[in-house]
Amino acid sequence: MGARSSPGAGETIHAVVACPGQGARPCQALPVSTRPRAVAVLLLSLLAGPAVLSGCGGDDETDPASASSTLAAEEPSSSSATTAPDEETAEDGATDAPPFPANAEPDTADASADASVTVTDIRIGRHEGFDRVVFEVGGTGTPGWDVRYVDAASSQGSGAEIAVDGSAILQVTLTGAGYPFDTGVEEFSGGPVSSGDAEVVTEVVFDATFEGTTVAFVGARAEAPFRVYLLDGPPRVVLEVADPS
Repeated sequence: MGARSSPGAGETIHAVVACPGQGARPCQALPVSTRPRAVAVLLLSLLAGPAVLSGCGGDDETDPASASSTLAAEEPSSSSATTAPDEETAEDGATDAPPFPANAEPDTADASADASVTVTDIRIGRHEGFDRVVFEVGGTGTPGWDVRYVDAASSQGSGAEIAVDGSAILQVTLTGAGYPFDTGVEEFSGGPVSSGDAEVVTEVVFDATFEGTTVAFVGARAEAPFRVYLLDGPPRVVLEVADPS
């Protein structure tokens, strides 16, 4: 085989580049300069060949991987969605609660004229200087209450004695109450409610609903002052028992 001569420094050659998807069939002859600077530019062009020459075969297909990446970037991420706070899980209590009285006298309030409520939940919480007991209700209107210390706990209707842990007992009578089959609300049916964080309230024992009233008994370590008030959203009767002085 004879020797093959190299092009001169000033000559131009034509490089044949295969077009993607068309085998070895030449797609375009590119003029290539043999000058050093032009050769460097040519090498860069050849490295980017698939991107530069993608249109020469008339193929409009899109790379699936590239399309998926673009779609993912355009779609909002589900982790960025926000959820409105649930009002029912907001902290019980209010900053404008009435002051604690200087004594432990009974506390009463009237139910609304349209009240027909059923107790759905009872919970105890500890706060600085007092323990809080919440009676959550469902139904129509808002309940009233009669809260007072009693010598012993007995079930309304039957008069049967109810055991309540504590040196003092608060009887909580909610008025404007209705039976579950009247209000359409499932009634609280749990056993005695207690909290390891409480310092004054020992437990809450739910009694029953009878003739428009619902009764529960709150055990306490002493006959300490207490206050009662109403919250809404959902309706709640809040009983707070102060730390004994």
